[in-house]
Amino acid sequence: MATWRRDGRLTGSQRLLCAGLAGAFSLSLTAPLELATVLAQVGVARGHSQGLWATGRRVWLAEGPRALWKGNGVACLRLFPCSMVQLAAYRKFVVLFMDDLGRISQWSSIVAGSLAGMVSMIVTYPTDLIKTRLIVQNMLEPSYRGLSHAFSTIYHQEGFLALYRGVSLTVLGAVPFSAGSLLVYMNLEKIWNGPRDRFSHLQNFANVCVAAAVSQTLSFPFDTMKRKMQAQSPYLPHHGGVDVHFSGAVDCFRQIVKTQGVLGLWSGLTANLLKVVPYFGVMFSMFEFCKRIFLYQNGYILSPLTYKLTPGVDQSLQPQELRELKKFFKPRKLESKKPTL
Repeated sequence: MATWRRDGRLTGSQRLLCAGLAGAFSLSLTAPLELATVLAQVGVARGHSQGLWATGRRVWLAEGPRALWKGNGVACLRLFPCSMVQLAAYRKFVVLFMDDLGRISQWSSIVAGSLAGMVSMIVTYPTDLIKTRLIVQNMLEPSYRGLSHAFSTIYHQEGFLALYRGVSLTVLGAVPFSAGSLLVYMNLEKIWNGPRDRFSHLQNFANVCVAAAVSQTLSFPFDTMKRKMQAQSPYLPHHGGVDVHFSGAVDCFRQIVKTQGVLGLWSGLTANLLKVVPYFGVMFSMFEFCKRIFLYQNGYILSPLTYKLTPGVDQSLQPQELRELKKFFKPRKLESKKPTL
């Protein structure tokens, strides 16, 4: 059994800021791979060389180097509301899965995390759709000038429900995603031939990467169909660049298999898997760096460059409690008194 805990030495806003900055850095680093993945899924690159290098070079030459980061601004902006919703939902689900002693199993923790991720994806889904639209459009002849303009244009041209086109595939894709995560974490002790509480940081990092790769591979067909549904629009040039025409999710599946075969559901998987290691590597490193800065600011460690604890500081105290304690024991300057006769 595992107990659900969080580092109480950080405030809620500090934890959220750490997660947001870490996510923004990792997204920005892997944005060109995300662009290659989405273009392959939608089918914009159909008829051209579809390798990663060829796709990136074609976009660079046609639209400029900035085009490799199309949609990344929206992806970074949605991190904070998405993280807030996911954290709040995760807390609710964890409480539901806890036993009477306040413990939660590893399986239940993964399921709770998957359900929380699904809830946050549904709540912030319009921003994900807009990100896809910004990626597939031509920057030299844009249909949308940014997040606000895209939201307003889609709402007035296609209606409010168009902002949630393909959301059902997000819900369906959560099932194989959770199954893949469970499959990996159920066999961790067999893979490493040892108990989980003795895993090193490198082993834990490898576990996350493998779990992400397996779960994303299993759920990738749902993501491919979702991207096609997000991009398709009669108001965009070439209907958004989608390589098949369909009337719904089921018809989208049929058309992909009919024209491209079953493997067409995994178009862009290579680029997606290549970003797993750098994405989580940068995210973990940046999160730990931001965490050290806040721990140093709160007074728990000696330097933001190390985790060496400050001598004499009770690490179990909350940040507010530690600040109040410091104020209480703050040395006061004694006024000099004149000697009396």
